[in-house]
Amino acid sequence: MKVAVMGYGTVGSGVVEVIESHSELIGKRTGGERLEVKHILDLRDFPGDAHEKLFTKDFNDILNDDEVKVVAETMGGVEPAFTFTMKLLQAGKSVVTSNKELVAQKGLELLGEAEKSGANYLFEASVGGGIPIIRPMSQCLAANNIEGVAGILNGTTNFILTRMIEDDMDFADALKLAQDNGYAEKDPTADIEGFDACRKVCILASLAFGKHVYPNQVSTEGITNITLEDVSYLHSANCVIKLLGQIKYISDDKIAAFVSPAVVQHGSQLAYVNGVFNAILVRGDAVGDVCFYGPGAGKLPTASAVVADMVDAAKHINRKKIFGWGAGSEDYVVDYKSTLEMPFYVRAKADENEIKELFGEVQFLSRHDQPSDEVAFITDKMTENALTAKLSGVNTLNTIKVTNY
Repeated sequence: MKVAVMGYGTVGSGVVEVIESHSELIGKRTGGERLEVKHILDLRDFPGDAHEKLFTKDFNDILNDDEVKVVAETMGGVEPAFTFTMKLLQAGKSVVTSNKELVAQKGLELLGEAEKSGANYLFEASVGGGIPIIRPMSQCLAANNIEGVAGILNGTTNFILTRMIEDDMDFADALKLAQDNGYAEKDPTADIEGFDACRKVCILASLAFGKHVYPNQVSTEGITNITLEDVSYLHSANCVIKLLGQIKYISDDKIAAFVSPAVVQHGSQLAYVNGVFNAILVRGDAVGDVCFYGPGAGKLPTASAVVADMVDAAKHINRKKIFGWGAGSEDYVVDYKSTLEMPFYVRAKADENEIKELFGEVQFLSRHDQPSDEVAFITDKMTENALTAKLSGVNTLNTIKVTNY
């Protein structure tokens, strides 16, 4: 079967590599139908590349080629990926993608178009890189009501926090190391501000509960304000700090979805997920807690997931997979800060007596060289809005950090 690849960057070149190096295996998985790359779309030139004859800069070469049945979109960004994908689906060609930004923003429209045309739109690689999560949630856990999802969804931020926790490296140095190792982009904003994790939360929430969630509905906070002082305080409580994407079922018409740093106790599976690895915990009412763990990014792990979707699309070339979700609404995702009760880690300029007057008995934390006018503590369960109201009610109290537990 002839296929095409749009975008020949890290993931796209990996897709071509996996297709060629696993040709015989893929043929077995598709009942004898091997995949053959016929076109590679990219505006750049790759002189001397082994696939030089396959390159095109004209999208219409793929769109108008009746032999091409499945296309991998690994371009990234919303445009022109959205326009190209829409046209391919309208032409009856199946599209698979690793493009989390596109799925989060435009997944509802693209799934709708695939439904009309009978083509398939698949995106296993858009969440968790090489970790299987989309297909298990839509198929293996189909008998469950999903109660919640929590995960470390970004390898770059997890690498930075791991270096801060294990090597006492400050944020700036850990970020530079991540960039030097190729884990962080020159502009790391999407990772360190939580936007990448937010897009993955949107996809997981849409899949888990059947209604589209957009990035602007997900409260998002990154890791730029995490310091070694916070790491040290939490170490004294046998805890670590991770950037988590969290989704919680409230009712059939309401969910909470957010991305933020979170305190994780040793003993939780997420506490031991280090470096660039990702992990996603899914809680079903029948199965209980299940955990998906593995490399969350990288050339070949992500390409592995893309090619797996291409194989699936090839097997369903004349059949429509029952897959996707419906429209959401503006009030579908609630403000978790006023809805969910949880403990909080707080660091502030205050004395212990002030804190006891405000909160009663709390768990105070300590660190080496702790200033005499600084406290850190863990609260009882309450909403974040209630916590904020308490803290703002005392003029002499200067809050430095608040993180959910």
